[in-house]
Amino acid sequence: MRSRGLLGLMVLTGCLAAMPLYAEEDPPACEVPDYLLSTESALPKVADAVKGGRALNILVVGSRSSTINASEASAYPARLQAMLREKLPATTVNVSVELRVKKTAEEVASGFVKLLEDKKPTLVIWQTGTVDAIRSIDPDDFRGAVGEGVAALQKGADVVLMNLQYSPRTETMISVPPYLDNLRVVAQEHDIPLFDRFAIMHYWNDQGDFDLFSASHGIELANRVHDCLGRALSKFVIDAAHIGPAQQN
Repeated sequence: MRSRGLLGLMVLTGCLAAMPLYAEEDPPACEVPDYLLSTESALPKVADAVKGGRALNILVVGSRSSTINASEASAYPARLQAMLREKLPATTVNVSVELRVKKTAEEVASGFVKLLEDKKPTLVIWQTGTVDAIRSIDPDDFRGAVGEGVAALQKGADVVLMNLQYSPRTETMISVPPYLDNLRVVAQEHDIPLFDRFAIMHYWNDQGDFDLFSASHGIELANRVHDCLGRALSKFVIDAAHIGPAQQN
């Protein structure tokens, strides 16, 4: 029964990006409280790139939830790129995605040195935690793997950690808090921003903007959800880099 449950969860996790999260006739306001988008950690390399007139190259490392199968141009990395280009018209912004499907944090982190050499990003947004939670990886081992991965990335780029998606269904099948807590600990230890996707989506669900328990499907609705995430993430990056109004559109 447990193996069947975990298999079902993996399918659910892979499909979350294509799930409708709110009623089609009632689009979300996309509002996020300031406290969920605030961070005391900075993105100095992002700030230097923008101020110096250099390209801002962002690499999103994640799982299938960072894409939408039928429309990758509408997934949150593409929406992040569009929003940053709109807000920073004088800056060349490029966002690319490296999928690491069904890989644990340790497995993903092992390739970071080569990834930095090949891609040379200004900023890496590392979306992690879901696979480790599904596989019940020891939380201490997870924290250690994330810490080593962040340390490797910081040798060449700014880093933003992004945690799991929120889903009432997921919470009944796996223990999420230990992985959320350990991501927060690593972010504090390495003084990097944590984009709290879990709390943001939880807030949207509680406000009634999104029905995360819905079992129905619809790519148009998923596009809107990713648009919301892209908008929130663009604000988060700009604020963490302390890019002032004079440098924005």
